[in-house]
This record gives sequence, C-alpha cells and structure tokens, in this order.
Amino acid sequence: MKFTASQIAGILEGDVDGNPDVEVSRLAKIEEGTKGSLTFLANPKYTQFIYTTNASITIVNKDFSPENHLSTTLIRVDDAYKAFSKLLEYYNQVKMNKIGIEQPVFISDSAKYGENLYLGAFSYVGENVTIGNNTKIYPNVYIGDNVTIGNNVIVFAGSKIYSDTSIGNNCTIHSGAIVGADGFGFTPNEKGEYVKVPQTGNVIIEDNVDIGAGTTIDRATLGSTIIKKGVKLDNQIQIAHNVEIGENTVIAAQSGVAGSTKIGKNCMIGGQVGIVGHLTIGNNVRIQAQSGIGRNVKDNETLQGSPALNYGDYNKSYVYFKNLPKLVDRINSIEKKTNND
Repeated sequence: MKFTASQIAGILEGDVDGNPDVEVSRLAKIEEGTKGSLTFLANPKYTQFIYTTNASITIVNKDFSPENHLSTTLIRVDDAYKAFSKLLEYYNQVKMNKIGIEQPVFISDSAKYGENLYLGAFSYVGENVTIGNNTKIYPNVYIGDNVTIGNNVIVFAGSKIYSDTSIGNNCTIHSGAIVGADGFGFTPNEKGEYVKVPQTGNVIIEDNVDIGAGTTIDRATLGSTIIKKGVKLDNQIQIAHNVEIGENTVIAAQSGVAGSTKIGKNCMIGGQVGIVGHLTIGNNVRIQAQSGIGRNVKDNETLQGSPALNYGDYNKSYVYFKNLPKLVDRINSIEKKTNND
C-alpha cells in the first residue's frame, strides 16, 4: 500500500516541506532508508544521516533547520518520535485490517460471532464458541468448545485455545501460544507410579492482556487460572495451573510460575525468573532476571539472586562473593603464619 507525503501529513497533522506527491510503501531506519521508504529523525545524534539518506520522506520536528542540501521530502510535526509511533500504529491497523472467513475452515453450527470477523484458513471453531466484534483469528488456530472471546482480539497463527477458556476485550495472543492445556498434576500411587489428576478448571484472561509467542497458560485443576487486565507476558513463559497474575504486571521471557502462586498487581518480573508454587507475591514487586523465588514476597520488595535476596542485601553480599578467592588466600596465609609461629 502506498501513501503520499500529503496523505501522511494529513494523518499526522504536519506540514510538507518538499514534494507533496512523493510516494512511500515501507518504513526504514534513517541510516538505511531507500527510495520509496519513510523514516524519521528524533534523536540529534542521527542528524548526519538526514543528508545521506535515500528515504523518500523523513518526519522531523518543526524546528529542524537543515545545514546542507536534502534529497528527502520533510514532514514537519511537533514531535517526530510520537508522530512516527502514531504512524506505526496506523500502518499496523491498515496492514492487519482483514475481514472475512477464508476457506477451508471448520465452524461449529452452535458457534456465534460478531461483526467484522476475520477467520484464517485451516482454523477450527468448536461448539458453543462465542466471538465478539472486530476480532481477527489467523490461520491454523484451534478454538475449543465453550470458549468465549471478546471484541478487538487478535489471535495469531498456530495458537491453541483449549475448551472453556474466557478471553476479554482488546487482547493479543501471539503465534504458538497455548492457553488452557492441562496443568502438571500427578500423584504417586502405592507402586510409586504417577497417576494423572484430572484438570477440570479453565483459564480466564481479562481485558487488554498480551500473551507472547510460545507462551503456555495451564487450566486450573479446580476453579480458574486468572490473568487479570493489563498483564503483559513475553515469549516462552510458563504459567501453571491455578496461578493468578494481578493487574498490569509484566513478565519477561523464559520465566516460569509454578502452580497456585498468586502474583500481585504492577509487578515487574525479569527474564528467566523461577517462582515456586503456592506462594503469594505482593504488589509493586520487582524481581531481577534469573532470580529464584522460594518464599512469599511482601509489597514493594525488590529481589535478586537464587535463592533471591533483598536487592540491596544481594549487592552488598556480591562484594564478598567476588572477593572470596582473595579472602581464602588471606586466611591460608594467616594460618600458615600461625602454624609457623
């Protein structure tokens, strides 16, 4: 899809400085701009590239004053960074503005869906499924029986939504995510063999939740695994059965939360964090990457390490950790001297 400089200026409420009819069809970094691309200049340290870029259009701040000849058409706005972000959002909406049901797909006769549905080829929609308005479901998605999906939801290709899952409005589920698989529930019998405990609950995902590619969220044994509104989960995260994650908490990639742990709201959890089961993590907690959490955590704590310590205590302790070889040498030297005396 192509846009002219004048069309883009209209979207951004900016002014064209150059050829208003020049067209662009793609986005680029300013240092990598080519003919037919659009870029922006917001950081002064990249100013040098505006004189050499081959991008057809460059978004700049209104107060930008070139010192040399420019071959790119300028669009002047109040804030180039915000304007480019707005344009990215608009571009993404246009690019993903798909409507209609492709073939082949399977839709149960008992399923219901709202206006402007997009359902990609080879998708499966089970019995008693309800899908809201303006929702987009990309190819090869599986939606099990009794699933409810709200308005303005995007489910990318290859995702699997198991039965009885509830998904709110304005959620995004990226490719390969699996929501509602059985929790890891087994119990040993008298022979020492592990017997599966039926997982009869479901998963509830509230509004404005993002779930990254390859992330898995297990159904509850009884009741619900709950992801509350505004939660953002990165790629390749494991959320176990009966976990609850509070509002606006963010978790980075490759982290794992074991069963029945409750995490509060507004928490920030770094990558590769492991949290054992049946814990309570308070509100506004910060957990540094690669930490291991094996105890309950109070509100507003910041933790690091495995097992995790208070962040300040960890940093103080680290001073000693890294000096252990020197301390051992000193102790050995003192012991030798003492023995000789």
